[in-house]
Amino acid sequence: MSVNDKATVERQYQTSKNLNARISIHDKYSVNKQGFGNWITSQYEIEEGMAVLELGCGTGSMWMGKGELIRKCGKLILSDFSEGMLEQTKKTLQGYEGIDYQVIDMQKIPYAYETFDVVIANMMLYHVPDLSKGLNEIRRVLKKGGKFYCATYGENGIMEYIYGLFENRMAKADPNYSFTLQNGAKKLSAYFEEVIRHDYKDALEVTDLNDMADYVYSLTGMSDLQKLPREELLKVLEANTVDGVLRVPKEYGMFVAR
Repeated sequence: MSVNDKATVERQYQTSKNLNARISIHDKYSVNKQGFGNWITSQYEIEEGMAVLELGCGTGSMWMGKGELIRKCGKLILSDFSEGMLEQTKKTLQGYEGIDYQVIDMQKIPYAYETFDVVIANMMLYHVPDLSKGLNEIRRVLKKGGKFYCATYGENGIMEYIYGLFENRMAKADPNYSFTLQNGAKKLSAYFEEVIRHDYKDALEVTDLNDMADYVYSLTGMSDLQKLPREELLKVLEANTVDGVLRVPKEYGMFVAR
């Protein structure tokens, strides 16, 4: 990631506005009603008294309603590199006890060797400027036998589908494939002895196309489409609906590394 790319990501995550736009469309239109966040936390194997560190906690919404899981943790640190995002996390989880909030850069985790039983980094590894350095840091702070959970997207999901609808308008996709379901296992295997991939089966069935337009305008990887007038964007989306529904494939999952 270049200096300019890093600045773009920092602007995008300085507040929760763009992230909320992306979360909202999943909450409203996902076919799988379990919800990606609930599915992610269901994968965690956290035993009583474990020390847990989450990197890139975002709005903290995945911990909502998870009081029992939070109480299991002997130490739970939720961190993000954005102070603005961390402030939103504190508001989201107001009333939950036993959580420590910290601003942390994954590339320089301020903890000693083998501090944590569990490290979590969901939907964020593709933003890390030096991923090798970041993964090495995670490996360093994990205890022997500890687990690293990292959810990510695949290369055949929402962005690819939407861009396919505009291929005759010369729009070009600019996806960030630095850490995906397709290449993540290989990258993790350089630092962890065991890497297991779990897939989350889902799709979107969108009935209000303005929500999909908001989603498009929230993503840095859709810069070409963001130059189109909203009316033109909506026109193309509408042309691809069936019975008033835009059906969009999703490709998400998680790696569990030990």
